[in-house]
Amino acid sequence: MKTGSRSRGATRKETKEALKPAEDRRVGKRKAAPKVDTRKGKKEKKAIKDPNKPKRPPSAFFVFLEEFRKTFKKENPNVKAVSAVGKAGGERWKSLSEAEKAPYEAKAAKRKVEYEKLMNAYNKKQESSADEGDEGSEKSASEVHDDEESVQEEDEEEDDDEDDD
Repeated sequence: MKTGSRSRGATRKETKEALKPAEDRRVGKRKAAPKVDTRKGKKEKKAIKDPNKPKRPPSAFFVFLEEFRKTFKKENPNVKAVSAVGKAGGERWKSLSEAEKAPYEAKAAKRKVEYEKLMNAYNKKQESSADEGDEGSEKSASEVHDDEESVQEEDEEEDDDEDDD
């Protein structure tokens, strides 16, 4: 009798499997939870970049790469991939000694000093323009709105007084 119950159980499973859609029969398939897009909030809060802001100076490696690109293009005119130039430049940079890297580091430091001067001037300019904008109105937007409502209420009261006369 036990053998009969086993066969019935097996047929039940088979019939259940037959009723399921073909996609659900795949082993290991799970239904994915619906994705929630959380990036919308971040995009709205992202600050607008100022086109007048100075660009950051390149590091010593990128100063080296500027020169390396020129020589690499001359030696390998058929190579068009940017990644190939970057990989070759990275390998060359790693093989350089500290003494060979020193001139590039000096140029990078010089550019960094120039950048800091430009940033100081830029920040002073931003502060002065922000100060000028703040002096124009000492009241907040809600206070201005409140004042407008009180003026409207006074006008309505005057109109009501004139109607009563």
